[in-house]
Amino acid sequence: MVYKTTGDVMQGFSRGHTVPYLLESEDLAMGCAMSEATAPLLMSFGRVTSEPDQLAVMLYLSAGGCADEQARQHELEALAALRAMKAEEAEDAMIRQKRASGLAGARYLRGWQHHTAFYGAPGQGECPDFDDEIDEFIYFAGLLSGLQALNAQIQSTSSIGVPMNIGSTVARATSCLENDKWWGAPLALRATVWAMLPGAQPEGEDAFERLAIADEQGEQAGVRLSHVFHAIAAMNKGDEQGLRAVIRAHADSLGNRPSDPQWRMVDKMSTQLMVAISDRMWMENTGHRTPMGRFGRFWDDQPEQVETMNLDDLL
Repeated sequence: MVYKTTGDVMQGFSRGHTVPYLLESEDLAMGCAMSEATAPLLMSFGRVTSEPDQLAVMLYLSAGGCADEQARQHELEALAALRAMKAEEAEDAMIRQKRASGLAGARYLRGWQHHTAFYGAPGQGECPDFDDEIDEFIYFAGLLSGLQALNAQIQSTSSIGVPMNIGSTVARATSCLENDKWWGAPLALRATVWAMLPGAQPEGEDAFERLAIADEQGEQAGVRLSHVFHAIAAMNKGDEQGLRAVIRAHADSLGNRPSDPQWRMVDKMSTQLMVAISDRMWMENTGHRTPMGRFGRFWDDQPEQVETMNLDDLL
C-alpha cells in the first residue's frame, strides 16, 4: 500500500508540476538529462500501481531526443571526416550515428506505444475527451513520437518495429487538435506528411501553402515548431532555396517575438533543430558548423552593402 500510494503521488506530481515546469524551461540539456535519469524510477511505479502511460509519452519523447542529438553530432563528425578525406573516421562516425538513431527510434517507439495504450489507436474512431491543456499537449507529443520513431528507423537503416504507415496515421490524428490553439503545428505536421508521402495530399490542397500559413501562426505565437516541419518537407523535396528561406525566417523571427513562456522549451527545441539543419549545411559546404552570430545566414551570401559618404567636399 505504501508503494502504491507513493507511485500515485509521484505520477500525479510529475504530470501536474514537473511536466509544466520543464515546458517553461529553456535548458534543453537539463530536460534531456532528467528524462534519461528518472525514466526508470518513474516507470517502475507501474509495477505497484497503474501504468504511467501519459508520463511515459513525455519521458520517452525527451529521452529519444537525447539520442537523436547524439546522432546529429556523429553525423557532423562524419561529414567533417569526409571533407578531410579520412575515410575510416567517417565510416566510424556513420556507424555511431546509426546506432544512436536506432536507440532514439526505440525510445520514440515506446513513447508511441504508451500513447496508444492511454488514448487508443490514433486516427481511428472518435477523438479523446481531453481533461486540460497538458492532456492535449501530451496527445500531440505522442504523435510526434510516432513520426520521430519512423524517421529514426530510416536513419538507422535497420528495422526496430515501427509501422511504416505511422505517418498517415499521425496525419489523421492531428484533426483531434485545434490548429489555432497549438501554434499551427497540427496543420504543419499534416502538411509535411502530405509533402512526403506520394498520393497523401488531398485534391485541391497544397502542402507548402499550408506550411507557410502554419509558419505565420507559429511565429506570432512564439512557438515556431512549424518551421521544423517545413524544413523537413523542403529537404525531402530537395528544395535548398526553400530550406534556406525557412531557416532565415526562423532566425529573423527569434529577434521579433520572444518564446511563449508557457511553452518555452518547445520553442527552444525548435530552434535547436533548425540550428542542427543549418549546421549540416555549413559542414557540408565549409567543413565547420554554423558560426556564432551567423544563424540565418549562409557561407555564400553576398556581403551587406555599406553606405559610404563622399569626403572630397570636406577636404
